[in-house]
Amino acid sequence: MTKLNNPSHHHRDRTPIALAVILACYVLLGALYAWQTPLWQTPDEPAHFNYVRYLAEENRLPVLQYGDYPHEYLEEIKAARFPPSMSIAPLRYESHQPPLYYVLAAVVYRATAGLGADLRILILRLFSVLLGAAALWVTYQVVRTSFPEHPFVSLAATAFVATVPMHLAMTAAINNDALAELLLALLLWQAVRTIREGLDRRRALAMGILMGLVLLTKTTVYVVGAGVVLLAASSKQQARSSGRQYAVAADSQKPTIARRAGLWARVQYLAVVVGVAALIALPFFVRNALVYGGLDILGWQRHDSIVAGQLRTSELIAQIGLPGFLQRLGLTTFRSFWAQFGWMGVLVDERIYLALALWSALLAAGVAMALLRLWRGRRRVNAAQGRILLLLAAAIGLTLLTYLGYNLKFVQHQGRYLFAALGPLGVAAAFALRELLRPRTARLGTAMLLLGCAVLGVHGIVAGHVFLWGMLLLLAATAFLASAGWLTVGQPWAHAALLYGALLGLDWICLFNYLVPALRL
Repeated sequence: MTKLNNPSHHHRDRTPIALAVILACYVLLGALYAWQTPLWQTPDEPAHFNYVRYLAEENRLPVLQYGDYPHEYLEEIKAARFPPSMSIAPLRYESHQPPLYYVLAAVVYRATAGLGADLRILILRLFSVLLGAAALWVTYQVVRTSFPEHPFVSLAATAFVATVPMHLAMTAAINNDALAELLLALLLWQAVRTIREGLDRRRALAMGILMGLVLLTKTTVYVVGAGVVLLAASSKQQARSSGRQYAVAADSQKPTIARRAGLWARVQYLAVVVGVAALIALPFFVRNALVYGGLDILGWQRHDSIVAGQLRTSELIAQIGLPGFLQRLGLTTFRSFWAQFGWMGVLVDERIYLALALWSALLAAGVAMALLRLWRGRRRVNAAQGRILLLLAAAIGLTLLTYLGYNLKFVQHQGRYLFAALGPLGVAAAFALRELLRPRTARLGTAMLLLGCAVLGVHGIVAGHVFLWGMLLLLAATAFLASAGWLTVGQPWAHAALLYGALLGLDWICLFNYLVPALRL
């Protein structure tokens, strides 16, 4: 009887099939984006390709030098849409990047030596798509390991990550983003297992290896990776001892000794992680210090000194003022997170952005309601799940801080830099959707949306112009929530499938109605 009343159990056996469908659709769409996106029409792709080619042909790492960022030529070639008559060879400003992705891509480049140039570029793009698919699978494992009783959340989170149009475009290009996301997802998975099962040497070794690989992949995810490691180290030691575990018997009669034992276990865990990561990454850092001089172990000082012409935040604020800067930061970040293609020059229809804004607002409301229910004790999570939620929130927060910190120096209002936290954001979106589709919440949301429709309609009548598209969006959202509020239990799966289909349709529209027509030579 319990099984019949539990929709999660009813669908549990179908989750592998649903996951396979999500992964297959992602790979298919990713391959389409890789195939159809005109050459070099994703941000910085020529410079990333030149790194791969140099490494494959010269058998050594490139050195970032003055002249590798020809600003005027870059603007000229972008405006001309990268015609074959204009070489991309001068664009080498990614040469300071950590080498792991480029080493792997160089293997692919060499393996395709007998093929034409366009086909080799396509295969390199497809390599990124496969890395993105692996990151999707790991994201599913993270959520399933964290919340095994909620298969809906696992699938919804994975589907969210798989269908963000701009994310698809970026993971179908030659760059190190997909590998960085994969390694961060693996790091989160190990952290979740550590939180659930406790500290031990084997997991510390795995975390150290992963953190070392992160250090060799992308500098913009260092802070997030370090935060994940620290939060994992705050876990309790395992209760049972073995030769590979940091388990120290905790005498319940002596809490001080138990606390010291727990602290020592955490110190040991961190020592292993930091030591292993340092062993992996230290040769690269030493090489940078020798090449770029002083303590410039990341090549950032060299990078900042050569990117003459790149707009700085202080200059933009002087031009448009702080309020204008903040408005531009928020609007451009939102658009470029969802769909702003090419070198930030291809926008979609404003009506699509409005629909995405309503969708985002509903998800934010769902997150707020879920947190409120959790705070009031109406939704219960165990201690491990509470720490996991904190871990995911920290990953989002640290990614946002890294993004804002970068924008304190240069104007880089590109929402794609938030994709390092797309997995945790997907978990938040999944819980928000689950909350919104609860009958009681859906009925409340229906009432609020109807009120919004009424206010918008009255405002339009008074102003003499009814905002028809806004009214249609609100009515569609009202119908969606109303059907969830008054239909039988178990419908969240159908509603989620409907949303997933809509996002797949959006991915198709963005590619063939906007990206390709705007950037084709």
